[in-house]
Amino acid sequence: MGKRVFLFFAIVLVNLSLSANQKPDSLQVLFIGNSYTYYREMYNMVREIAAHVGQDQKIAISPTVFAPGGCTLKRHLQNGELVKAIERGNWDYVILQEQSTAPAGPTRVVAENTYLDAARLDSIVKRYNPDAKVIFYMTWGHKYGTLHRIKNYPIIDTYEGMQHRLATSYLEMAYENDAWCAPVGLAWMRVRKERPYTTLYWPDGSHPSKAGSYLAANVIYTTIVQCPYQSSYFAGLDAELAEYLQQVAQQTVLDNLQLLNIAR
Repeated sequence: MGKRVFLFFAIVLVNLSLSANQKPDSLQVLFIGNSYTYYREMYNMVREIAAHVGQDQKIAISPTVFAPGGCTLKRHLQNGELVKAIERGNWDYVILQEQSTAPAGPTRVVAENTYLDAARLDSIVKRYNPDAKVIFYMTWGHKYGTLHRIKNYPIIDTYEGMQHRLATSYLEMAYENDAWCAPVGLAWMRVRKERPYTTLYWPDGSHPSKAGSYLAANVIYTTIVQCPYQSSYFAGLDAELAEYLQQVAQQTVLDNLQLLNIAR
């Protein structure tokens, strides 16, 4: 636990320091999440993908991260430092990621908790950053179904069931808040189907491997830019695998702009 807390504060301090020294024309992106955001420094993968595309598409992304392990949107709302960071303004994009199982629970519970907390965070962002776009980062189901069983709620006891519940909840949050959805979970589902031998998970069956974080980063980047690209940044992965993950990410976003509330 101490290691996670230390890592969280290191991420926040480093990225706040970087933000203060970024070029004024860089996109300021605030990541609000937990370990699904900070594993493999996924937020920095987004920055590197952007920095290694064709010259005519190249953009600078400055990430700032609030991502303590296991954190829920409710706990983020109670974090005074995060609220102050939002209120300082100047954010172009704010990425919101809920705890891995919370949006997969029974509909009534999700509506009374996750949806309400998402709306509160969204309203704070928009009050102080009227030009910012909020993006809900749809996560993936646990490898073999939820690691935290809910009594009399077997829907999420399989990967497929959990993934469908997560997808519905994240899309609902995007619709209700006039936000966009980054469909990482949908891209993840496609890779599992097409290449079941590709390891997207860390051995715990929940957290992402490097390939999983790279896939997430490409989905988020595509959601921001909304156009095809080819990046030479592979995060140390095999080139063929990295290029495949880039293509899956792009197709999952660009083929579903209306579903994701990006195009109306």
